[in-house]
Amino acid sequence: MRNNDLSRPFKSLTMFHFFPDKLNLYGDRGNALCLAKRCDWRGIHLVIKEIRRMDECSLEEMDLFLIGGGSDREQALVTRELKKMKDGLKEKIENGVPGLMICGGYQFLGNQYIDSVGNEMEGLGILDFYTVAKYPRLVGNALIRSPLFGEIVGFENHAGRTYHGYPTLGKVEKGFGNNEVDKEEGLFYKNIIGTYLHGPILPKNPTIADYLIQKALEYRYGAEPTLDWMVPLDDHLEYLAMKQVWEQVQGSKLI
Repeated sequence: MRNNDLSRPFKSLTMFHFFPDKLNLYGDRGNALCLAKRCDWRGIHLVIKEIRRMDECSLEEMDLFLIGGGSDREQALVTRELKKMKDGLKEKIENGVPGLMICGGYQFLGNQYIDSVGNEMEGLGILDFYTVAKYPRLVGNALIRSPLFGEIVGFENHAGRTYHGYPTLGKVEKGFGNNEVDKEEGLFYKNIIGTYLHGPILPKNPTIADYLIQKALEYRYGAEPTLDWMVPLDDHLEYLAMKQVWEQVQGSKLI
């Protein structure tokens, strides 16, 4: 059952949702709604702060962050804003703050993004990788096998090909992932996840959502006191949806 136990001590987390007005392709905002609901079912209060200007916020209170996907133009605008707190964001990541970055949000953590006509856009340089846009676009449903999260489903639509040497979210069973050659999807560094999967990704893949929540609790309260808060939820509907997508795409000849 999904009931809150009001007898337990109160727990609160603060999530920064960066530029939700500009970076919300293919329902990426749904990831924030998913995290809020899964926290609520456990009696955890998730405060979501929508950040639109970096000079109006302090990263000190951030326990978790989310960056969605956007167009090249929006990506350039957001990158300029995020550079104002590049060092602070890097420090938070190195100290274990969890985060989810989708598509463009994933790309601009790297050193550079080169568009389809050769224009170079400087990234944040928080991690050492780069992305090159080429055509045709890599589009369709994707199936990923992850050593940590198991089967993952999502939807990708990106011209960017990302190349890096970091651990990945998982191996591509069907679809493209980071690029059409490596057959690897996303990036896994410390407690942050970069991915090309829209959809949004978290409602259909609750193990990833719970990983982010648990790591946020550990960051704020320490590992020991948070174990009792990650009570199992009844996720049969979520897994039913995920398995149905997996089976349909697995049997499809489209990709």
